[in-house]
Amino acid sequence: MTGLRERKKQQTHDALSEAAIALFLERGFDEVSVADIAAAADVSKPTLFKYFATKQDLVMHRIADHRHEAARLVEASSEPPVETLAAHFRAGLDERQPTTGLNDHPQMLAYHNLVFSTSALATRLREFMDDDERALAVVLGGGLDAELLAAQLLSTQRILAYRNWLAISGGQSASKRYSAALDEANAAFARIRPLG
Repeated sequence: MTGLRERKKQQTHDALSEAAIALFLERGFDEVSVADIAAAADVSKPTLFKYFATKQDLVMHRIADHRHEAARLVEASSEPPVETLAAHFRAGLDERQPTTGLNDHPQMLAYHNLVFSTSALATRLREFMDDDERALAVVLGGGLDAELLAAQLLSTQRILAYRNWLAISGGQSASKRYSAALDEANAAFARIRPLG
């Protein structure tokens, strides 16, 4: 059970991130200072830095929550890695998980647009993806074959999610996009060759 102190820390963490993202969406990432965020959240700058080391982290923690997710899923599954991650992606489509790009909630669209259109955030996202790829390769056994399979699997997920986001940001609803998204996911994962 989580103690009161931990709950309060989590509440402060979430409040800081929410205040920052609201400001970034309103004014643009580069136009908002750390002092602006601290003032909006009614905390000092040193307090803000106790929770988030950089301005980018205020946005990217939502993505960081999924860090090494593919590696954890594969490690915990008795199914082949391709099937494990394909099934997880399809379930994410069914649930309209933001990580699949198939989510048309206005706040989620604005969040993704912020990340993709801000060079500092896009760079941090690329760092997360590279780190995820290395972690998955380790779980797959290391070596060239594992690195290539990890790259294929995570690139496939990234491309599928980005295609979904593009369709939805272009005006298509998640429900209208779902059938094509599922077909594309099935076709894409079927093209990946397993290890061995």
